[in-house]
Amino acid sequence: MIKAQKICKTYQSPAGLLPVLRDLDFEVGASESASIVGPSGSGKTTLLNLLGALDRPSSGSIEVDGKVVRELDEKAAAHFRNRSIGFIFQLHYLLPQCSVLDNVLVPRLTGAWEEPATETRQRAENLLGEVGLQDRMEYRPYQLSGGEQLRVAIARSLINQPKIILADEPTGSLDPATGERIAELLIRSNRGRNVALVVVTHNLGLAGRMQKSYQLEDGRLIPRERS
Repeated sequence: MIKAQKICKTYQSPAGLLPVLRDLDFEVGASESASIVGPSGSGKTTLLNLLGALDRPSSGSIEVDGKVVRELDEKAAAHFRNRSIGFIFQLHYLLPQCSVLDNVLVPRLTGAWEEPATETRQRAENLLGEVGLQDRMEYRPYQLSGGEQLRVAIARSLINQPKIILADEPTGSLDPATGERIAELLIRSNRGRNVALVVVTHNLGLAGRMQKSYQLEDGRLIPRERS
């Protein structure tokens, strides 16, 4: 599902070229889950952006769901992201003026989907039921707790029935009990929907629940020992 080979990512800085990722290899298949841990600034989010076709590597090859990311122009990359990838961003990016239900439906506004609106709405309502927010559909984001906002973001990531979920620090701002519920929800989505799941996290407990776990160190991924 995801295959990255010899990935390098370098940025221009006042001091010159700044290498972030160096000859990095990474692979995860359908229904598999993988976590990536590492200190802030180690390149975890950079790698996630590359896997999600939000950025391009300086060199190397990334193939996601049969598509070679480097070969996609801007329009094709946007279409690919909309059709194949569900993103869970650290800041959620919920639209404050929209209801919970409408926030879940936002990804359907692009992509020339042919599905009837009633069918899409029913799936959105079902997803909100799955994440325990069936009684919050008409709320606005500011009326929700941080954990509830994250559950909206997870439902939104699934509305287009993606093949891959990319999650950036999904439990970073949550208390342990809420974080555990979110972890269960992600794992259930991964296994029940045949979706590849990649999680970037500082939470070692969450990282250890993934089938594969890596430490990002000096721009390379090192397999973590299972406890």
